[in-house]
Amino acid sequence: MAPHSTSPIHSDHGPLPRETRHPNGASSTAWNRAHTSEIDNGSQRVHESKHHRSGRSRLQSTSRTEVHDCVCVGFGPASLAIAIALHDALDPTDPSAQLSACRNAPPKVAFLERQPHFAWHAGMLLPGAKMQISFIKDLATLRNPRSEFTFLNYLHRQGRLVQFTNLGTFLPLRVEMEDYMRWCAGFFEDVVQYRQQVLDIIPEKETGEASPVSRFLVRSRDAKTGEIQTLRSRNVIIAVGGKPQIPKCLPQNHPRVVHSSAYLRAVPEILPNRERSYRCAVIGSGQSAAEIFHDLCSRYPAAQVSLFIKGSALRPSDDSPFVNEIFDPARIDGIYQQWPDLRQASITQDRATNYGVVRLELLEEIYAHLYSQRVQQPDESKWQHQILPHRAIADWQDVPDDDRVRLRIERQPGDGSAHCRSEAEMLDADVVFVATGYVRNAHEDLLRSAEDLTPQDGSEEGVWKVGRDYRVAFEPGKVNEDAGIWLQGCNEASHGLSDTLLSVLATRSGELVQSIFGSRPF
Repeated sequence: MAPHSTSPIHSDHGPLPRETRHPNGASSTAWNRAHTSEIDNGSQRVHESKHHRSGRSRLQSTSRTEVHDCVCVGFGPASLAIAIALHDALDPTDPSAQLSACRNAPPKVAFLERQPHFAWHAGMLLPGAKMQISFIKDLATLRNPRSEFTFLNYLHRQGRLVQFTNLGTFLPLRVEMEDYMRWCAGFFEDVVQYRQQVLDIIPEKETGEASPVSRFLVRSRDAKTGEIQTLRSRNVIIAVGGKPQIPKCLPQNHPRVVHSSAYLRAVPEILPNRERSYRCAVIGSGQSAAEIFHDLCSRYPAAQVSLFIKGSALRPSDDSPFVNEIFDPARIDGIYQQWPDLRQASITQDRATNYGVVRLELLEEIYAHLYSQRVQQPDESKWQHQILPHRAIADWQDVPDDDRVRLRIERQPGDGSAHCRSEAEMLDADVVFVATGYVRNAHEDLLRSAEDLTPQDGSEEGVWKVGRDYRVAFEPGKVNEDAGIWLQGCNEASHGLSDTLLSVLATRSGELVQSIFGSRPF
């Protein structure tokens, strides 16, 4: 269920103009975007323009030559929530929000983002797609309902609060939630550097070799100019989201094998003619796979679309009230304190809330569509749109003298055929859409230079242990107390299923701000 996650996805689209107001009431033109899915002559048109603000956050730009208090790698929802929490904590009118480490001056912070502007799941902002969690689980409300950056205040400033109330729903459109995030992100432009691909994070000692690490060098490359810059910071937060995962049985960099994260960008390029009878394959059994299958069936009326799943059927997500308590911020303490084996067993048991499952409403729509085919044609093998269970992609090859991809598909035990392993199905597809999730290990490459700072306790190589406050555990004495690394969105094994989701961002960001700035003077 990718749109439930926090991983930032690449988009080639920029911000869109919309007349609005700064949260404090000052007039401005906030980032906004008309998420039209219109395809005309093979090009997707999204109307946008530049963002201009008269209001800013309480965070101030810092010279690149100065030592920063904190540099955040990535500026997706997790980092944006941290920026908002820090902004709120600097409110001079709220004594309870004061940070003891920032009494004399605002903290020196910077955010580095590889995309050209803020974007969240740009490849899956499908028409009519709704959020899978309540708008109350925005970037601020559960931490501070009075924050200027709540979803309700966004609606108020956009002039849509009454109309949204009339909808009678807790689930906004996905494009509206992304627009809310863009609106928030617009107020932090002074401290965000876009088009910065972070290369590595290198520990630095202030004196001799025997002294502890006092700060970290964050090296990044400007995607436009190629210039490499280095920022020095006492603390670094890594919140880069997930990397698209394509199964090893498929090519990792093929123009016609497309991960779900790039779906909307790829569709008009690879399938420009909406009336043509394309042959499309979709791989996966979760929300993103089901959404792509459903969208292709309606977007290309003449296309043949096949969804391949390993299991026996698409299965519904469990979002009942008691199960949803798994994602309560208060649950993280208990999860973190569990014995590792018990914690892993619990996470495995609860995976049906978030992985390889589909919202019931979409399942019902898809089933109704397939049933309409059954009315016209009882023979399922002749259906234009098919869901094929118990299938696994075994191999692939390019079709000779053609742009298509040939898939070799194996039937798995349980599909009802007498010789399910003796025969392989072949499919020549114009495009293969892969919705098989993400891997969240980008921090491992970024921190190669810091591996010798971790405890030598026989742990598996490449595994970075973090405390309850998400701070990386270094060998005692090797890193100064006022310096450290924090990891976000890659701690599911220690902090539970909610770690990669929007559900806990508001409260988690407040905890992290307190951990870094709450008591340690700089």
